[in-house]
Amino acid sequence: MNIQWYPGHMTKAKRAMKEDIKLIDLIIEVVDARVPFSSRNPDIDELGQNKARIVLLNKSDLSNERWNDAWAEWFKSQDCHVIKVNSRSGAGLKQINSVVQEACKEKIERDRRRGILNRPVRAMVVGIPNVGKSTFINSFAGKACTKTGNKPGVTKGNQWIRLNKSLELLDTPGILWPRFENQEVGLHLAFIGSINDEILNKEEMAVELLKFMMENYRPVMEERYQIEGEDPYKALEQIARVRSCLAKGGELDVSKAANLFVDDFRSGKLGRVTLEFPPAEEA
Repeated sequence: MNIQWYPGHMTKAKRAMKEDIKLIDLIIEVVDARVPFSSRNPDIDELGQNKARIVLLNKSDLSNERWNDAWAEWFKSQDCHVIKVNSRSGAGLKQINSVVQEACKEKIERDRRRGILNRPVRAMVVGIPNVGKSTFINSFAGKACTKTGNKPGVTKGNQWIRLNKSLELLDTPGILWPRFENQEVGLHLAFIGSINDEILNKEEMAVELLKFMMENYRPVMEERYQIEGEDPYKALEQIARVRSCLAKGGELDVSKAANLFVDDFRSGKLGRVTLEFPPAEEA
């Protein structure tokens, strides 16, 4: 299953981000805690050199807590400040202001020495499509100041949001990168909904996700779908039986089953699942 998706507006967004990076003190990068590595845009490292960094492990309620902690330690080893958050419920958001002050303390002290007082920290919020970036901004700001949606690519342009006297946020569109060198990254992004479902083969995607779940979260699969054996194609048929996915004539509708299975994963109905592990701690 070969995955590539790079809409034209993303090229424009990257150019705009390159210009705006000169205006900011801090990068707040929102990643999906289920795939913290795959949901990072490598362009951000290049664009954001010498900028303070905060990584938000968003949707941390959907990922395994043990691996949340392991990923937090890994990001800290990369000189990033890290906060585990759930933007929908607001969990973890209260920590952000103090972490921003900590991440930018050198900049704040430098301003103070120059006699510049009370200049707000300017932070660029970045993230690939569908990691919950706009939901985070709305929850953090306490009002609906950006559009949100469950489809990738809702935010189309940059916008400044003043939160308080000490912090301003620059919201940016979610951008991917032109080519996935590692197709596993593309798969992970497809699983979490960061790539437009309309260009994907949902059955193939479900089979790939089934392979991972049967290998790493077997008890969940046995309990929820009564899956036996090792064949992911037969497992998909079993899901069709359990979920009563039937086509005309009573035949199993594996296409519908594939959609239901992927939706079960995305919504957290399969429990707290992490799809990838820190480089130093392979599972």
